[in-house]
Amino acid sequence: MRWRDRYGLRRLRGPKIAKYDRATTDADIESLIAFAKSRRGVEFYVEPETFATNTTAVAVADDGEWTRRRVGSPAVIRKVARDLALPVYDVQLTGYPPRMRAYNERQKRAEG
Repeated sequence: MRWRDRYGLRRLRGPKIAKYDRATTDADIESLIAFAKSRRGVEFYVEPETFATNTTAVAVADDGEWTRRRVGSPAVIRKVARDLALPVYDVQLTGYPPRMRAYNERQKRAEG
């Protein structure tokens, strides 16, 4: 079964398409699922659609490591989170977790 069929990317997203964005693909959803399955304490944060991008989700692990992918619709990532038994938050209401910023700082220090 294809992810598009399973998660209803096109059906749940509707006709809206951000002007400069590419479409959400199965690989985007699969990447978030693989990230969540390979790390501890993952939470999803839904970011709203903008003029330049579709709705995106940030998966943040327990140690602050994160990845961002297009999801097409908040309903899609909610379904993924429900299937994986993981929490999902609206970033406009909760903000990003402090561990994400701490991880970014550790990465900058390691590179420099």
